[in-house]
Amino acid sequence: MADKVSKKRRSEIMRSVKGKDTKPEMIVRKYLFSQGFRYRLHDKKLPGKPDIKLSKYKTVILINGCFWHGHKNCKIYVMPKTNTDFWYSKIEKNIHRDEKNISKLRKLGWNVVVLWECQLKKKKREKTLNNLVDKIMSGNKNSI
Repeated sequence: MADKVSKKRRSEIMRSVKGKDTKPEMIVRKYLFSQGFRYRLHDKKLPGKPDIKLSKYKTVILINGCFWHGHKNCKIYVMPKTNTDFWYSKIEKNIHRDEKNISKLRKLGWNVVVLWECQLKKKKREKTLNNLVDKIMSGNKNSI
């Protein structure tokens, strides 16, 4: 099946995808700040440069795009119909890198909370953010 846009246009689209300051990140950051949490962003000293680091709570938050990080059983994560081998390989590498970084962070004593893009959509956002605060305060090491 052919792509619906030209190769040049697809390249422009993919190049415009941001790795930092994404909409899901901004939602979480604004919420945390409004709740009185203070944090650091993308700490280069920690494995994987977590999106948010809350030193006081020894917690890091990873905010994953469902497509880029291969969120299983999610409507947003749909494998492209063109160049499938490339995308499969790329996403699998992302998944393995995420697993490795999470393991390293936990070995260093950090509580790791993983949020998915789909959990921050309007219908689920309030519940997700409330659960996030509970996870931070309790030091729970599991994803939401």
